[in-house]
Amino acid sequence: MNVAIIALVVSAQLPQDTVILKPVVVTATRIPVSADIVASAVTVLRGADLAAQGIRTVAEALRGVPGATVVETGSFGGQTSLFLRGGESDYVKVLLDGVPLNQAGGGLDLAHLTTDNVERIEIVRGPGSVLYGSDAMTGVIQIFTRTGREGRPARLGTELRAGSYGSTEGAVDVLDGGSRIRYSLRASRFSSDGLYPYNNEYRNTVVSGRVRFIADARSEASLTYRYGDAIYHVPTNSAGEPEDSNARGAERGPIVSLQLARILGSRLEARVLATLREARLLFNDEPDSPGEDGAFWSRDYVRRAAASTMVTWRARRPLTVTGGIDYEDQRQRGRSEFSASFGTFPDSIAVQRSNAGYYMQAVIGAARPVAITVGGRLDDNSQFGARGTYRVGVVFHPRDETRLRFSAGTGFKEPTFFENFARGFVQGNPDLNPERSRSWEAGLDRTLAGGRLSVAVTYFNQRFRDLIEFTFTPPPGEPNYFNVAGATANGVEADITGTLATGVVAAIRYTYLHTRVVEEGLDGGADGLFVAGQPLIRRPAHTIAPQITATLSDRAQVMVGGRWVGKRDDLDFRRPVGQRRVTLHPYTRLNLSAEYDLRRSERRGAGLVLSLSVQNALNDQASEIPGFQPRGRTVLIGGRVEFGL
Repeated sequence: MNVAIIALVVSAQLPQDTVILKPVVVTATRIPVSADIVASAVTVLRGADLAAQGIRTVAEALRGVPGATVVETGSFGGQTSLFLRGGESDYVKVLLDGVPLNQAGGGLDLAHLTTDNVERIEIVRGPGSVLYGSDAMTGVIQIFTRTGREGRPARLGTELRAGSYGSTEGAVDVLDGGSRIRYSLRASRFSSDGLYPYNNEYRNTVVSGRVRFIADARSEASLTYRYGDAIYHVPTNSAGEPEDSNARGAERGPIVSLQLARILGSRLEARVLATLREARLLFNDEPDSPGEDGAFWSRDYVRRAAASTMVTWRARRPLTVTGGIDYEDQRQRGRSEFSASFGTFPDSIAVQRSNAGYYMQAVIGAARPVAITVGGRLDDNSQFGARGTYRVGVVFHPRDETRLRFSAGTGFKEPTFFENFARGFVQGNPDLNPERSRSWEAGLDRTLAGGRLSVAVTYFNQRFRDLIEFTFTPPPGEPNYFNVAGATANGVEADITGTLATGVVAAIRYTYLHTRVVEEGLDGGADGLFVAGQPLIRRPAHTIAPQITATLSDRAQVMVGGRWVGKRDDLDFRRPVGQRRVTLHPYTRLNLSAEYDLRRSERRGAGLVLSLSVQNALNDQASEIPGFQPRGRTVLIGGRVEFGL
């Protein structure tokens, strides 16, 4: 997103992993510097805008971001994956107030991650391992929880929406801001009957809150807590065919973040961050009928606990140096069992690994016309040893309205616990190397027409190495996972935003992506994931996302947005072996939203805000994944009532 758009987001808080200071946004450096000197491509999504558009999940919010492809299995709660700049679906590190949400190894199902209590979402494209370690191969996404603002009255709000597929959504929240203590608390519940006529119910309950304590002008602390409880009934098999009447999965657990910040002097600042992410994953699939032979259940507990310390020194001249240490402990334990007439096959896992990361970064030349960012990091992992990463960026301003950017760097992603430690029918490989990326990008940002039009264009080029592949037929005595494959991804991201008239803003975002497998995997046949010379699956070559937002008065707002996703390769498991690789047709989604505010004033009395959202208004039935139905036209209507306290 163009820097002129980024600068619209403001905040007065002390820095976290991503920092916003009026009028500055920095997600790529972990310190507050002017957005003018950030070399990476950055997009900022405001929570207030997402709420006005009726966007309930982070996945929905990301669909309009340049370079991002979101793929889901159709119904509410179905498996939802993010592919950024052509990377794998586990190549993006997702943080919530500094807490890594990914499982060990990068995997993350975005289906249950909601926009509850979100102040903003910041997306940095390009490798971010130099500051964030593993999983940040193609980008970093940070979600920030809101708190009350000083000078604004406390308020209590309730929301209720209902609509298609038997969907209902309700929430209650409270927000307050004082000179020293500011907080927010929200509880929400979403439920739906789903797309299919049986066994497709979905329920998601979220409780989230954040407290910020400002001790004095030099010190502050913040505490974030979020608990999610989601259950999804699964009627379909791997081919998308509805055939199971009782399979269901659940995910529940807390997210906790505690941050302390202290300004030690005119040039020195220190920050300590402690985080915890726990999840309990459950799956049950009993026999569907008395004659069915086979049942499966699993129970898993996963935990990521981390602590970090960061010190920032600012020289009198335009030089800022940041150094830090991150330590993380990762654990998983679980049991599963498959039983049938021919036998019972139990399995279990209890594994742990740790990682220590040491990084340093220098930002040189905060004044125009040239700024340089250089950083390096060393990670020492208890499983695969030491790995180094780097990043360098240069920004040049030939004139006030023009900005040229260049950056290059490397990233890595650790193997999953299953890839390392699986046993039984599938054998993990404890000797796997991390997957690696090397990339560079160049961009141009330009404002025209006196600031009424902004254009941002970025070219990126990436190479992925040591990709981990699974094979059903390993050599005798060998594991099922190997580092074998390699691929490339390059493309163009364009973002054009302009003011058409008073209160009317139009934007169009376009992504061109070209991927190619350059090193074939072990299963390099027609149905393989990595087939030499072929594109990576589920990555469209072209994506276009236009949007018009009209503020009709100080109370009414209407948004019309669209998304056209072009052809892409995939695997269709309904077809015979050897004929499963297919090319999917393009699809179009048109979304509408409207909001009307009946409140007289934010500062007094109760008020009512009516809202309407329509997703897939044209009822396009083209699938995102072969065999899986997309949601058809989905209408949700409701309102929000607020009370001053």
